[in-house]
Amino acid sequence: MENAFSQWKKQCLNKLDLSKKGSVDVDIAHVVSLLNGCDSYFTTSSCSGRIILIDGVRERTEVQKQNCVWLFVSHQKCNSDDLMSGLARSSGDAVLKFEPFVLHVQCRRLEDAQLMHSVAVNSGFRNSGLTVSKAGKIITAVRSTHGLEVPLSRQGRLLVEQDYIHFLVQVANQKMEENLRRIQRFHQNLQSALSAEQLQKLQIPDTPNSQERQNQAPPHRLDTGKGEEEEKERNKTSVYKRRRKRGQQHRTDCCDGDADSPTELEDCLDLFT
Repeated sequence: MENAFSQWKKQCLNKLDLSKKGSVDVDIAHVVSLLNGCDSYFTTSSCSGRIILIDGVRERTEVQKQNCVWLFVSHQKCNSDDLMSGLARSSGDAVLKFEPFVLHVQCRRLEDAQLMHSVAVNSGFRNSGLTVSKAGKIITAVRSTHGLEVPLSRQGRLLVEQDYIHFLVQVANQKMEENLRRIQRFHQNLQSALSAEQLQKLQIPDTPNSQERQNQAPPHRLDTGKGEEEEKERNKTSVYKRRRKRGQQHRTDCCDGDADSPTELEDCLDLFT
């Protein structure tokens, strides 16, 4: 499975971008780059979010997607003139949509997918999901629910006033701003999660001996009774030295007076007992 994932990633990143735009959207290029630079992830499709006006007509020669003609599309905020210009070309059922950020990520392991899902949810993308294909491909979908879809015309005839279109543009632009904020949160949370995961993998656990040394108190605090005994021994030694010094002086006096006196010599030796 490890080799299969690496092969899938290589094939996906080397193939041509077949989307209508033909490239990754600018507002999510940093997110896609971060994921594709990781060993455990790669992106299979993405969109930063868009405001789109489509015409539901089947028999048209213009570029179509899902049987709809694209009258207007923008990955940034738009204005009313953009929509009015698109509506002027409508001959069918025109619909205004705001489609939020969506990202599909293939993950190496289930734990990687769970991490991605957690980051998505914490960033405000509550509709994120996880699927596993029969081939073992683990896909996490990062998406949101704050979309917008409003019909504006019927068979080419405008159904709403221009003031209402102005209002819809404001709503769509507000949703785009919120969408960009969520993307930024997702990128920041993803960076933090990946960094924490790498640190956890690199962390070397403490050996049992080192752990035991950490739990031990300093030697002078470990056994206070031993310290008291050592202090007593030092005091005894000091007293012994003083008595020995006095005994040597007395011994000298005895030996100098009469070296053959065994009684006096024994008295001198008693000082050492």
